[in-house]
Amino acid sequence: VVRTTSLETSYFFYRPTLVTMGRRPARCYRYCNKKPYIRSRFCRGVPDAKIQIYEVGMKKAGVDEFPVCVHMVSNEREQISSEALEAARISCNKFMVKHAGKDGFHMRIRAHPYQVLRINKMLSCAGADRLQTGMRGAYGKPGGLVARVRIGQTMLSVRTKPAFTKFAIEALRRAKMKFPGRQNIYESQNWGFTRYKKEQYVDMRRSGKVVPDGNGAKYISGHGPLAAALK
Repeated sequence: VVRTTSLETSYFFYRPTLVTMGRRPARCYRYCNKKPYIRSRFCRGVPDAKIQIYEVGMKKAGVDEFPVCVHMVSNEREQISSEALEAARISCNKFMVKHAGKDGFHMRIRAHPYQVLRINKMLSCAGADRLQTGMRGAYGKPGGLVARVRIGQTMLSVRTKPAFTKFAIEALRRAKMKFPGRQNIYESQNWGFTRYKKEQYVDMRRSGKVVPDGNGAKYISGHGPLAAALK
């Protein structure tokens, strides 16, 4: 309300202010009930995802340093917002740094937000009904990003030392609170982030069939040039 005074008269008049809506709750976009809609040359102006870091901890630790791996597995087919993924990353990282140290684990976010959300923004102000057209041309504009997960898909993984296994399980349990739906936590039978069982990995490592390759392992087959086999 603006008050204007003069020598002759004193009166009030309204100046309408355009106010757009805040961020819509994630429960509005939880279910996978629309076609895949990703960023492309046809879908421009998409805001950046809230999560920008997908690996934290001791990323450069060799494959032999962290034999234990714990996974968080989705038990629902749903959409997870990039804000929820960032909140889970912060929660899990903070707990692991406190109890295992920043060099005692390596966490990886396995779900990536590619699905673009649309929102038909409405005005909330005095006289907004004169400016809006209701459901006419209601195809919305990009308003956020979510990750689509299916039942049985791994969402977060933490590899660490055997002494810190219980802390990794508790860290993922706390990260579960940031997500809707149901998730399960499993201790993997594999060695770290590799695809080999722990006993199998030890035997193959000793026999030379597997060599370290960063935080993974590379299988060495008996095939190939004869010169490479004679080295």
